[in-house]
Amino acid sequence: MNARSVRLFTDTPLALREGGELSGIEVAYETWGTYDPERSNAVLVCHALTGDAHVAMHGPDDTPGWWDGIVGPGAVIDTRRFFVICSNVLGGCSGTLGPADPGPDGEIWGESFPVVTIQDMVQTQAALLDALGVSRLKLVIGGSMGGMQALQWAVSHPDRVELCVAVGATDRMHPMGIAFNEVQRQAIRLDPAFGDGRFPRGGGPASGLALARMIATITYRSDPSMQEQFGRRRVPPGSGSRATFEVERYLHHQGDKLVRRFDARSYLTLSRAMDLFDIYHGSARESLVRSRVKARVRLVGIASDILFPPEYSRRLVQRLRQDGVRADYRELTSMYGHDAFLRDIDEMETAIADLLGEMESACASHSSA
Repeated sequence: MNARSVRLFTDTPLALREGGELSGIEVAYETWGTYDPERSNAVLVCHALTGDAHVAMHGPDDTPGWWDGIVGPGAVIDTRRFFVICSNVLGGCSGTLGPADPGPDGEIWGESFPVVTIQDMVQTQAALLDALGVSRLKLVIGGSMGGMQALQWAVSHPDRVELCVAVGATDRMHPMGIAFNEVQRQAIRLDPAFGDGRFPRGGGPASGLALARMIATITYRSDPSMQEQFGRRRVPPGSGSRATFEVERYLHHQGDKLVRRFDARSYLTLSRAMDLFDIYHGSARESLVRSRVKARVRLVGIASDILFPPEYSRRLVQRLRQDGVRADYRELTSMYGHDAFLRDIDEMETAIADLLGEMESACASHSSA
């Protein structure tokens, strides 16, 4: 089983946390490896803002995945031992229901698509696992918005998660992150091509979405990485580029590349979901204290991350411990900024390998007892 889709919530709609409901939710997902209920070997990988379900290659002829070095045969998340699942999130644009799809009236949802939260994404993923017959996860892991989903899993479904790893993420978006996101959303909405958001797929605010991605890219990198890769080098004369400096050309390239593969409406929906995320929302803190979040939780910070500064992750670990949660912290020393979880594969492997090793050893000891 590789790339598939399933229609969920056909009988009972999904009640959304911020109000409203959705039914008949199409969910695109991919799997790797073989599920073994006896070993409870399922791993859920959660993707970031502009990611999708294609985590890794399914074979030599497949297109590259966004985490090939972490997921695959012989990788730290070894698909010869684990059954790996990844779905495109609710509100996305890669096969799962989102604002670019037709609504109940047959018209494209556009701006009328309801507000989606990380909690709603997780509830949709839980329904997907039910449909696949997976009752428990050995591990749920993700970076950035994917890390938020992983944390929400530990809170919302404490009996279904053994290990939770959140990379470059914390319990809530801090004010500076919300500010960056709002500027990006305004770049999209102020593009005259946006209108009411009911444009056909592949159309709409290309300039606005590109600008949003350029702003975001700055927050994903660090000054040392920019210095090393670009410095103040100029674009060669006669190159046809609209940029003067190489760093400018890089930003334009990132913007143009996203426009070719992503939808501006999903960008608005998912960035707002990140802003609204808070695992201590409402009664969640009391629930945490009461249930002790049964998963073991690891927060992985990135030393050079300006979007999710590592002190926020360290602070969350302390708070989780105060609530009786088994939580610890690791830090990537990478200079690549927030993007390190996608770029510095060796450090990522080191940050999670010992946790998976301990888990496997504990399972082996339990089996032989």
